[in-house]
Amino acid sequence: MSFLGFRQSAEIDIILDGNESRKMAEIKTEDGKKEKYYLYYDGETVSGKVNITLKKLGTKLEHQGIKVEFVGEIELYQDRGNHHEFTSLVKDLARPSDLMQNTSFSFEFVNVEKPYESYTGSNVRLRYFLRVTIIRRLSDIVKELDLIVHTLSHYPEVNSPIKMEVGIEDCLHIEFEYNKSKYHLKDVIVGKIYFLLVRIKIKHMEIAIIKRETTGIGQNTFNENETIAKYEIMDGAPVRGESIPIRLFLAGYELTPTMKDINKKFSVRYYLNLVLVDEEERRYFKQQEIVLWRKGERTRRVPIQQIPVQSTQEDTKDNKPQTNNTTNS
Repeated sequence: MSFLGFRQSAEIDIILDGNESRKMAEIKTEDGKKEKYYLYYDGETVSGKVNITLKKLGTKLEHQGIKVEFVGEIELYQDRGNHHEFTSLVKDLARPSDLMQNTSFSFEFVNVEKPYESYTGSNVRLRYFLRVTIIRRLSDIVKELDLIVHTLSHYPEVNSPIKMEVGIEDCLHIEFEYNKSKYHLKDVIVGKIYFLLVRIKIKHMEIAIIKRETTGIGQNTFNENETIAKYEIMDGAPVRGESIPIRLFLAGYELTPTMKDINKKFSVRYYLNLVLVDEEERRYFKQQEIVLWRKGERTRRVPIQQIPVQSTQEDTKDNKPQTNNTTNS
């Protein structure tokens, strides 16, 4: 970081312990690109070295102290001036003095609690990073290194199947069921749709996974819907008594675990959206919330957060919610 045109007099490098064998993970940036960072889990120690290299050997670097911080923060894009820190650990590496030569400092944050998963969405970002600061009178020299945190969960003890009905009086009556309501990120959604009454001409049917990101509270709540996956499961007009199988593999899509009321700042929920389109291009919707979780060999110290699954029923046209059991013209 420069100040009034003066160049930095030193460079900072952060070297993590065990980085040769540590896994890396990808995360999206705000502009949609993907970047890779070292992967950590809840309760894992974060340690390494801070190397400070003087730009000109033989000169001295006056400072008011050197510190390293482990930070977890949430940034809401509509309130960029405020970063909400939920984790902040600090270790002093050096007292005020002069650096006369290149220097290396070791640091260790033992068994660090990392309660939430790293996330970059449409309106919010949750990130973890290390920050090293050389405190100076005019301008600090700062270096940050991002980390990615994945939250692993136990297999849910209660995982009931989803069974629902949808219909339009005297026109359409279908039942659909999914094998369970909670899925890990590499799971397979298996289901079946039964046609009990068909008196309208259906042209095709599709199923989609929708991610709903909610930020803010009260009147300042923002909802952002994103269709993660969509594919056609039927083409043509079904008749009474027919059934349509569903088999959707989740591993090929960019999904995160369900996140509920993270630090009272945001939530991320997922829905299965069933859409029927008739020959007059009227669209009939039915949504059902599902819970996604990350499975791994290592498990969190805290069991999976029990997130209630709520059924939402929507019959809409052009993605505008309407009341159930009605057609859209």
